[in-house]
Amino acid sequence: MNLLVAKNALTKLFLYTRKVGLMTRVVGEGLYLVYRHGLYKDPNNPHNTRYVQYFCRRLCDVFNLKVELHGEINRQPALWVSNHISWLDIAVLGSGARIFFLAKAEIEKWPLLGKIAKGGGTLFIKRGSGDSLRIREQIASFLKQDIPVLFFPEATTTDGTQIKRIHGRLLGAAIEAQRPVQACVICYVNQHGELDKTAPYIGDVGFVDHVLAVFEMPQVTAHLKLLPLIDVQGHTVESLTSTVQHMMQQALDELHQQVLH
Repeated sequence: MNLLVAKNALTKLFLYTRKVGLMTRVVGEGLYLVYRHGLYKDPNNPHNTRYVQYFCRRLCDVFNLKVELHGEINRQPALWVSNHISWLDIAVLGSGARIFFLAKAEIEKWPLLGKIAKGGGTLFIKRGSGDSLRIREQIASFLKQDIPVLFFPEATTTDGTQIKRIHGRLLGAAIEAQRPVQACVICYVNQHGELDKTAPYIGDVGFVDHVLAVFEMPQVTAHLKLLPLIDVQGHTVESLTSTVQHMMQQALDELHQQVLH
């Protein structure tokens, strides 16, 4: 029994070492792209999203994720919204679409990853109580410059079985900028055709522990379904929120019926 335990421990150690090595290489590639192409000089340039997309695809390779698209990727500048299951969503969405993400301002100061995020055009926002109006104005400003932005309107991660209540206040940015809303939904499916239980980042699991669990995860298919663009003309924040809630739940149900066994 002790030999078996030791063998399993060595197997995990080898796996973790290999994954950390791959992750280090990808981070190095990200830094190279930032400085080789001078992305830090013009971080919010929409053309930079091609480098963001490449980096996210490399991350999917590291985390053993196969991304399968359902629907057409729209190139029109829009406010993107998605359900939120895991930190892996960033890699999945970024690998499929050329978009910028919102992030807390503190992330800009993170070593290495902060530089990659800044150079890649991450839109840093200051969060705080009563700060949603300022954030909405920032998003509207980006949209008016034809910069496609994504945020997670559920404001928390879920197990992926349903869409939680949509917090629609930030959707007002699309109305202010008169840009459409591009809603999409994600689900993670394991090799048995079931919703994967490792990918969701929920409960009391620490971030490092979850990363290690993902390292051990057999290949998972991340299904990304794109919905038709939602024209904001004539919408109020309330009516737009209701429309997004209904469309995302319906799309998630349809996606589950299509890809689960």
